Amino acid sequence: MLKNSKSAVWLTLLFGYIIVQFLWWEILLVKQTGQIISEKQKLAGLSSVNSQIINTEVQKLQNKKTAQVIMIVGEGTVFLLLLLFGIYKIRQAHTREMKLNDQHRNFLLSITHELKTPLSAIKLQLQTLQKHQLNDSQKEELLKNALQENERLNSLIDNVLLVSRMDNGQSIVKPESTNLSKLVTEVVQRYYRAALQNNILTTDIEENIVLIADHLTFPSIITNLIDNSFKYSFNEKQVHLSLKKEKESVILRVSDRGCGIPEVDKAKIFDRFYRAGHEETRLTKGTGLGLYIVSYLVKAHNGSVTVENNQPSGSIFKLSFPIL
Repeated sequence: MLKNSKSAVWLTLLFGYIIVQFLWWEILLVKQTGQIISEKQKLAGLSSVNSQIINTEVQKLQNKKTAQVIMIVGEGTVFLLLLLFGIYKIRQAHTREMKLNDQHRNFLLSITHELKTPLSAIKLQLQTLQKHQLNDSQKEELLKNALQENERLNSLIDNVLLVSRMDNGQSIVKPESTNLSKLVTEVVQRYYRAALQNNILTTDIEENIVLIADHLTFPSIITNLIDNSFKYSFNEKQVHLSLKKEKESVILRVSDRGCGIPEVDKAKIFDRFYRAGHEETRLTKGTGLGLYIVSYLVKAHNGSVTVENNQPSGSIFKLSFPIL
């Protein structure tokens, strides 16, 4: 951060020096032009004794001086404006680059933590199995927990690989006729079995909804939305997913009772690496990729995504897909 601040200071000093030198050069040029015209006026006065001719020549020289000064000041002003505009764009690009570097650094710190947590949990489960004499039910519980952590790790790695393919411009969506009701049900039961059993995740899925969708990438939309809802539900973990056919669209909603999203952040939460500025959200670990992936994949499926306030608290993510 200190290095970035020093770069900004040096850049500002450099641009300030250029502007000051330009203004000083323009002033000197105007003065020099005035001196040249004055000398020509003196020469004209010495070369003629006719006062009328002298006055005419002096007036011509004076007009020429005024025209040259206007030309110099005009061209100099245009050049200065272009220079200032260039400085502004360079400073803007520099600020954007510094912000992106900060985001990348935060992402690396977050992804390191996110990868280490499930790995540590899996290691602990396996060490417990290895070192202790456990009955069958205890072994089954430890293995189930290890598999859940493995699924979490796998989902995180899939997200990172998916973003890498997106940034490289690779075609990642291959839509085909898909029973979306069946797909959503399978994804929820696979990744959130414990949440379903504990009734902190509820679903309302209309049967036999068919949509042109990619069965490989569409699950990432579901998992990222549900994970996001659980992550920011600090007091009341209650997430509801619904899938309905409404008129000529398929509507997928994921609602929670979490901390909600400030109005100023709603237009930015789908940006890569962006995380809302709420104090509790800053204390929550995350990569800032989940909603970016959701937005990208929804658009790739010709859909749209919006976020609304839930009552009395929380958020509702509404995804709409046209039935083609």
